[in-house]
Amino acid sequence: MTTLWAATLGTSLVAFLLKYSGHSVPERWLSHPKIQRINAFIPIALLSALVAVQSFSQKTQLMIDQRLVGLCVAIAALLLKAPFPVVVLSAAVSSAAVYNWL
Repeated sequence: MTTLWAATLGTSLVAFLLKYSGHSVPERWLSHPKIQRINAFIPIALLSALVAVQSFSQKTQLMIDQRLVGLCVAIAALLLKAPFPVVVLSAAVSSAAVYNWL
């Protein structure tokens, strides 16, 4: 067994144990208002971090390129309360246009 397979099996086991232990948490802990408030913000924080990492990095370097234009256009479309498909398409088109222009 190679090191890669051992690492894959090990992380799979850890992920399974974490998910299994999550099912054994008592309901009264999860129904606490503070926990519910924190849980509401976790997806927002994770998605924001993902957008930041994907927008400003390439492998191990920080980059400012056409993705920043797409992100700014998406933010502007969201502030104008555009529908989600319009936000995505406008960001993609503007990013592609700047990419082809540069």
